[in-house]
Amino acid sequence: METRNELEELREFLDTKQYTKLRQFLAELNDADIAALMEELEEEELLKVYRILPKDLAADVFSYLEVESQQTIINSLSDKEAANVIDNLMADDAVDLLEEMPANVVDKLLANARPDTRQAINHLLRYPEDSAGSIMTVEYVSFKENMTVEQAIEHIRNVGLDSETINICYVLDTQRRLVGTVALRYLLLSKGDEVIGELMHENVISIQTLMDQEQVAAQFKKYDFTAMPVVDNENRLVGIITVDDIVDIMEEETTEDMEKMAAIVPSDKPYMKTGVGETYKKRIPWLLLLMVSATFTGAIISSFEEALSVYAALIAFIPMLMDTGGNAGGQASVTVIRGLSLGEIEYRDVPKVVWKEIRVAVLCGVTLAAANFGKLMLFDRVGLYVSFTVCLTLIAAVMMAMLVGCLLPVGAKRLGFDPAVMASPFITTIVDALSLLVYFRFATMILGI
Repeated sequence: METRNELEELREFLDTKQYTKLRQFLAELNDADIAALMEELEEEELLKVYRILPKDLAADVFSYLEVESQQTIINSLSDKEAANVIDNLMADDAVDLLEEMPANVVDKLLANARPDTRQAINHLLRYPEDSAGSIMTVEYVSFKENMTVEQAIEHIRNVGLDSETINICYVLDTQRRLVGTVALRYLLLSKGDEVIGELMHENVISIQTLMDQEQVAAQFKKYDFTAMPVVDNENRLVGIITVDDIVDIMEEETTEDMEKMAAIVPSDKPYMKTGVGETYKKRIPWLLLLMVSATFTGAIISSFEEALSVYAALIAFIPMLMDTGGNAGGQASVTVIRGLSLGEIEYRDVPKVVWKEIRVAVLCGVTLAAANFGKLMLFDRVGLYVSFTVCLTLIAAVMMAMLVGCLLPVGAKRLGFDPAVMASPFITTIVDALSLLVYFRFATMILGI
């Protein structure tokens, strides 16, 4: 509600051309809140507000805007103005922007940017996408081992404003190898003539440049750090990753997994900014694949047409058996996929996982079968043998579904695929076919058809 009132106030200042009051109004807001308000504006209004912002505030607000809004602003600026924006962004934020821009625009921006900015961006662009190197920033504070506390604090005064964080500073040897860390609070509480090498914490937890961003997020979760150093193969410090980047990564990875589990090709655009055609292209490949795979289910039913014509009552229970199996498989797969993502389940744990799922499946299957048997006998009155057929199939379907649901994601990860791909849609299709085969096999044995 408050945001809505602020938006109305902002628009009123724009409409009445009270730009001085608008500048004062924006200066009192948080950078992220200003960006959120700007995202609600039309393109012309967005550009106007951005130009009204004080220069130092404009650079901070820019980093919080959506990529589409950033591109709109960059395209409206002169080459010199646009390069100035890039110069004032943290290197990792600048890389995120440039990766979405056309090649000719990127070349122009880099050509006009400061040499140190250009060098930092090119350094990050060479790393594989979604690796630690591609998301790190090169703006950090580092000390030499032989510096005194007084010299270190003076160094922070000189470079701190341009650094991502000064809470943790990094200690390097003469070869730029990472040998320790020093927290700012220890510097402030230590005597000025004490040597950094004697104060530093030597047991440093670091990240390799080629580590996948999902593993990086897991490291942050494990150690509960706000920043972690990134080193190359020779343990030389090349950058740092901060917790704000990890929040973005976790959102990105979670969204990607949800889309894959729903059989949608992942997209990095917000839903409301994705066109109908693009959404169609993301969904139709999987729908076609699942439709073709589902024809096996139809083929199984067709092959047992004669049996179904004798016991027509069997047809009524097909949807229930297929849905229950699919739901059971989905539950197992989601649990296992989460365990794999968080590192709770490894390949060596497969026997334990299978044994656990078998026991859970037996308990769930017997409970469902007992409840269903009572319904079939008391309300549906389909006969004892048909009831036995349906209930035995139900137990078997739940057991197969849970086994498939836990084994497919583990198998996918073992083969190098994303476990989320093997979630509900695939599992449901496989379990449906298996459930029908078991159903008709039990019907043949018990009912003699």
